[in-house]
Amino acid sequence: MTYRYGSIQANARRLHRRHQTLGLAGWLAVSFMTAGIGAIASVNATQFYAALAQPSWAPPAGAFGPVWTTLFALMGIAAWLVWREGGWRRQRGALALFLVQLAVNALWSWLFFVWHLGALALVEVILLWSMILVMFIAFWRVRPLAGLLLLPYLVWVSLAMALTYSVWQLNPQLLG
Repeated sequence: MTYRYGSIQANARRLHRRHQTLGLAGWLAVSFMTAGIGAIASVNATQFYAALAQPSWAPPAGAFGPVWTTLFALMGIAAWLVWREGGWRRQRGALALFLVQLAVNALWSWLFFVWHLGALALVEVILLWSMILVMFIAFWRVRPLAGLLLLPYLVWVSLAMALTYSVWQLNPQLLG
């Protein structure tokens, strides 16, 4: 009887680990799908970005890919940590906010790199920054580590907000 109980516990742990692993993979997949949508809009970004007047403090174009890859990974892990605290049913508000801000995140690349709408890209990045701040608070309340994982994202989007404004102001002919 004890052996059978131990076997049942081992199976439950394996199922639980598998469920958690699939959950992590799912949240990372959602995050990186957003990155893919933004990347589609950024296919010609290198040429367009190089043609823009930049402030002296602008990061080099080569920094954006590695930074965004890291940020999307951190976002996915943060969402997974929140999801682990009761799943979608218990954390619906925080996780829905996460999904909406991903959509807003992907939209910026289209506004800026495809449609060349500097003013709308600025308004959009301000909205994104606000959503990240609210999401940071919501995630922190569920699991402080999940909130902390969003701080680099908030800092980078703060820089992106300032950069969007500066580049728009320096390039009114290209970013109408």
